[in-house]
Amino acid sequence: MPNIKLPDGKSINFKAKVTGFQIAEKISKSLSKQALIISVDGSLKDLNYEINKDCSVKIYTSKDKEGLETIRHDTAHILAMAVQELFPGTQVTIGPVIDNGFYYDFVRKEPFTEEDLRKIEKKMLEIVERDEPTYREVWKREKAIEHFKKVGEIYKAEIIKDIPKEEDVSIYFHGKWHDLCRGPHLTSTGKIGKYFKLMKVSGAYWRGDSNNEMLQRIYGTSWSSQKDLDDYLLRIEEAEKRDHRKLGKEMDLFHFREESPGSVFWHEKGWNLFQKLISYMRSKQDEAGYKEINTPEILDRTLWEKSGHWEKFGSNMYTSTTPDEKVFAIKPMNCPGCVQVFNQGLKSYRDLPLKMSEFGKVHRYEPSGALHGLLRVRAFTQDDAHIFCSEDQIIDECLNVTNLIIEIYKDLGFGNIILKYSDRPDLRVGDDEVWDKSEKALLEAIKASKLEYSINKGEGAFYGPKIEFVLRDAIGRDWQCGTLQVDLNLPGRLGASFVDKDGSKKVPVMLHRALFGSLERFIGILIENYSGKLPFWLSPLQAVVIPVSAEFDGYAKEVNQKIKKEGINSEVDLKNHNLNYKIREHSLSKIPILLICGKKEVDSNTVTIRRLDSNKQENIELNLFLKKFSALNKAPSN
Repeated sequence: MPNIKLPDGKSINFKAKVTGFQIAEKISKSLSKQALIISVDGSLKDLNYEINKDCSVKIYTSKDKEGLETIRHDTAHILAMAVQELFPGTQVTIGPVIDNGFYYDFVRKEPFTEEDLRKIEKKMLEIVERDEPTYREVWKREKAIEHFKKVGEIYKAEIIKDIPKEEDVSIYFHGKWHDLCRGPHLTSTGKIGKYFKLMKVSGAYWRGDSNNEMLQRIYGTSWSSQKDLDDYLLRIEEAEKRDHRKLGKEMDLFHFREESPGSVFWHEKGWNLFQKLISYMRSKQDEAGYKEINTPEILDRTLWEKSGHWEKFGSNMYTSTTPDEKVFAIKPMNCPGCVQVFNQGLKSYRDLPLKMSEFGKVHRYEPSGALHGLLRVRAFTQDDAHIFCSEDQIIDECLNVTNLIIEIYKDLGFGNIILKYSDRPDLRVGDDEVWDKSEKALLEAIKASKLEYSINKGEGAFYGPKIEFVLRDAIGRDWQCGTLQVDLNLPGRLGASFVDKDGSKKVPVMLHRALFGSLERFIGILIENYSGKLPFWLSPLQAVVIPVSAEFDGYAKEVNQKIKKEGINSEVDLKNHNLNYKIREHSLSKIPILLICGKKEVDSNTVTIRRLDSNKQENIELNLFLKKFSALNKAPSN
């Protein structure tokens, strides 16, 4: 008689073994229709999984993340099933769930075309209509290897060979078609629904290794309703319009070259935006008591070995051997250099907390296929800071950092912020007592922020718990940017210490903190969030003065000089083009304000303002314009 405990604390007793579907039906008929999968003592299972002992059970529907991910997992299987029905001889490899969808990798000589995608989608709809039953079988490992070899699925056989010999193999059937899979899955193909779309085809190396064969990867998206699918497709369409690479070219901000892949060539306007962000951040950090430092970009290998980065991160570091056979590495992160600054001179408990900030350029190797404009680069600038503090200061400092991050994000137009909290992993360093304090501090900081948060159990770094700050942009996309980590490991490894009140030597706790994360990536996010139409105070070029004809060049220059004296970044356009051409050109470049100067303006000491995305014009006295827009030329919280 299994006793089933539900999430609300209630329990249900059954006389014999019971399935997830029967439990859902016992609770309510409507739930049994909506139920997709269950968890048994925290482990996800199929709805028809049989339970014969006391346990805790949760039922998931399409409204739950787990339910939606299962729909997507099933859709990936149906994609593979459709491909093999249409193109016999095609081998399937792996097909996981990803953000907003799924993909599947195939081995096929002929490349998939756009027409093929349409045929595959049609076949997938047919399979859903057929409502094929889905069920699981458990095979012996050797039987599974021989079976997949026999049917020509050599990649599947290779995957199974990596499974430990003592483990059996889970096989899921959708009708007669079957695949190696841990599950869980829905009870039939009809449960998936028809709210999916195949998006694109790309290349992918088998197991991500460029030495292996190139496969064909088909990406798709799948949702629980037509509305959700339509909304997502609209977001994708809007995202393409906002692509920072396209807008960066239109706005003349930056470019990339093959001679230095993953490194940004900043143009004047782009560098102006970069420096504006640094200047803004610097003023906020000065206010908050940070001391700005700068450390070398190249450091001896021995330091990276002491810090532990060489062992864990060495394959992603750029290195060089000098004529005297010393090995140096370009830094992939700033922390070890910062500890060296802390170590200079004797530190007392009175010096703590000591907050050191650094706009440090770092380099990390990324595969060429992973590079993506400003969002994924090999060389970038971190807005790093490291706070050295005592254990009893952890809570206050975590609260201070959290409040600072939230204030800065709101200044930059991101009011929708989500926090992700990760606590201690199984493999970790440091005493449990200090972990208790660290985790308590981060949780208190999160709760004090009154923001939505989730807990990633056991996903903290080996040296301490962490918070990730996730921004939701104007079209609903989430971007993980800032981080706050409590480090119980690195200061001790690199010999950091301070003299405590009782005269004893103690190792400080080190808080790692990044607000933007990477300035390059954050600029890409800003451009896409605002669709290039940045707030006036942040725009790299804020105004352009346009004389109606050469006759009014002198007045336009005079206006421009007065604007620049007010700290507004402006220029005068004296090119030999007509007025409408200049207006179109500067509107495409996303200049917030155009100031037109002609006879009327000269006679009345005024300017005619044309704002970005508006056909309306406003004639305003010049001094009033200067006063009005000087006030707008400040960050919201300054």
